[in-house]
Amino acid sequence: MRAPRDFTIDELIRSATAERLGIDNFPPPEEMANLRQLAVKILQPLRDAWQRPIIVTSGYRSPALNKALGGARNSQHLMGQAADICATDPADNKALFLTAVRLIQEGTLQVGQLIDEYAYQWIHISLPTPRLRNQILHLP
Repeated sequence: MRAPRDFTIDELIRSATAERLGIDNFPPPEEMANLRQLAVKILQPLRDAWQRPIIVTSGYRSPALNKALGGARNSQHLMGQAADICATDPADNKALFLTAVRLIQEGTLQVGQLIDEYAYQWIHISLPTPRLRNQILHLP
């Protein structure tokens, strides 16, 4: 698998909450492999189409970190299959979201979920699974 140009594993596992609470957020090998797939198959193609930086605000979450954040028990973050991302502000986040929607509709990007979180405060994006494929959602 090729390496993504614009994303590192470090930024996909970094967590200020984990650091503050002393939580080990280093993923096991299977989750590390999923993070690489997420970066190569989802984040890098989206970044290439967007042509501007994308900030990863939350990627992999260890079970302890996910619990501390109040995350869902079945969150794809736990498996290294999801990231919360943003551009610079809600208006740019909306434009980034619409870029992802366009790529999905064109068939050049396959995701599990693409979620506008709370009026484009951030965007959740994940790898497809047998159960989740190209779901586009808006959380109020």
